[in-house]
Parts: sequence; C-alpha cells; structure tokens
Amino acid sequence: MDTTPTGTNRTSTRTRPGAGLSGSDRPRLARHVRLAFSRTRQRPILLHPEAVVVLNGSGAAILELCDGRHTVAEIVSELGARYRTVPDDEVRQFLTRLVARHWVELGDG
Repeated sequence: MDTTPTGTNRTSTRTRPGAGLSGSDRPRLARHVRLAFSRTRQRPILLHPEAVVVLNGSGAAILELCDGRHTVAEIVSELGARYRTVPDDEVRQFLTRLVARHWVELGDG
C-alpha cells in the first residue's frame, strides 16, 4: 500500500492532513487525481498532475472503494469479505497518508 511522496495541491472540500480517520468518514479521490490501469506496467496506477504512482493490489482495492459513498468502516468490511483478513489500522494509515498528500478527500459520514 505504499506510495511515493510528491508535492501537494489545494483541494476544495474538507480534508484533515495527518488526522485520524473516523469509521464514518467517506473518502473519495481528489478532483485532480485519477485511478487507472497502466497497460505498460500491467499494474494499477494513481495519476496525479506531478506524478504517476504505481500501486500494489491492496492499495488499488482500497482506492477503488473511495467513491465518496462508502465509509471507511464499509471499505474495511468490503475488503475483509474479499480477502478474509484486512488490518483495519493499515487501511486507515494508508488513507491518512493519502489525505495528507491531498490525493484523497474526506466527506462527512
């Protein structure tokens, strides 16, 4: 679930860089970020104006559910159903890092 650091951009909705996530927060990709699949790399990628971030499978699975409708708790539950064991704290840490980089925004739950 690791990503490489880049610069940050301003986002228009509520974000809390470095803050802990609540189970009722509804994460979504920031407007300037897009999840895609690189045919060249045969891997999911996160497209950002300053960078392309190659994701591992678990990072991509988390971000696929970051649509502003699913809560953090629902994302953890969905991943748990798919993969049997999903460490709640690792999902939250991953999302917290992306919020701090302004790649993910949080909506109220």
